Amino acid sequence: MSRTAEVSLIMTVLNEESGIVEFLDSIASQSVIPAEIVIVDGGSRDGTVNALRSWARPVGCSLVVEVLAGAGISQGRNRAIELASHARVLVADGGTTLDGRWVEHMLAAFPDDGSTAVVGGFFRPTGDSVVERAIAFAVTPMLDEIEPEHFLPSSRSLGFSRDAWSRAGGYPEWLDYCEDLVFDLRMKKLGVPFRFAPEAIVTWAARPSVRGFMKQYYRYARGDGKASLWAKRHAARYGAYVGGAGLFAFGFVTPWSWLVMVLGFAAYQRKFFRRVWRRRAEIPMPIRTLALVPVVVVSGDIAKMAGYPAGLIWRAKHGRTRADY
Repeated sequence: MSRTAEVSLIMTVLNEESGIVEFLDSIASQSVIPAEIVIVDGGSRDGTVNALRSWARPVGCSLVVEVLAGAGISQGRNRAIELASHARVLVADGGTTLDGRWVEHMLAAFPDDGSTAVVGGFFRPTGDSVVERAIAFAVTPMLDEIEPEHFLPSSRSLGFSRDAWSRAGGYPEWLDYCEDLVFDLRMKKLGVPFRFAPEAIVTWAARPSVRGFMKQYYRYARGDGKASLWAKRHAARYGAYVGGAGLFAFGFVTPWSWLVMVLGFAAYQRKFFRRVWRRRAEIPMPIRTLALVPVVVVSGDIAKMAGYPAGLIWRAKHGRTRADY
């Protein structure tokens, strides 16, 4: 028998008809059911809203659905939290599913004395096709790669108090991507303690094509540029690719330089291959999936190198500063 907990689960959705029923089913199957679910729809043109409103919610669980056409992710989340009734809030994303004890593990990570905290859950990649699995498995870190003291949780699997959200000024509505990282950084700056809940797992699937993946990573990197995040990381990427291209362009390619570039590229790719290899038991065709890893990594890097300067240009035009967080 599931029990109900005094917590609000919020999310914002847009055209999630294909996956929303599976997500709702994963809520109904929780060992601990949230007493309230608040969902803001950004103006879906498919059957998302009908699916939400026709859902037979569990006993003791209320459901609030509001349509806010044109709302971005941050605006939708902020509105959902405004509508929420409880002091503690859990956040998930459309297109995901929750492990059966996700709510239970998230709540267990909060301080027993009811004080303010941020709880970050973890993620498990999945996918129906070889491309989806190659993308999701390559880009999703393994648990042993996470350093809890430095972990900035995604709002795919996140919990916090309404007090922390209010003090941080909510999700930044001027950002369309990377908004959850800026929100995290604001709360860290305020001194809100962060706790990692590795057993609170959300399952997610990647984009179904490399083109879709590149579009997504372009937007992520543009968000980094808008928020002025990870400048050194992006600079290192430009340096590596521009340096390699320069060697070819100016004819400085020798057997030794070839060897250095091959070894350097292999070292760079190692962690991505390692992630896929360690998950090989979950992959019907591991060799084909492994073969796609370099395509995934290089495609993602190209998208990031295109997106980051676009974000910096936007930032310069809008006069944003690091004081934003």
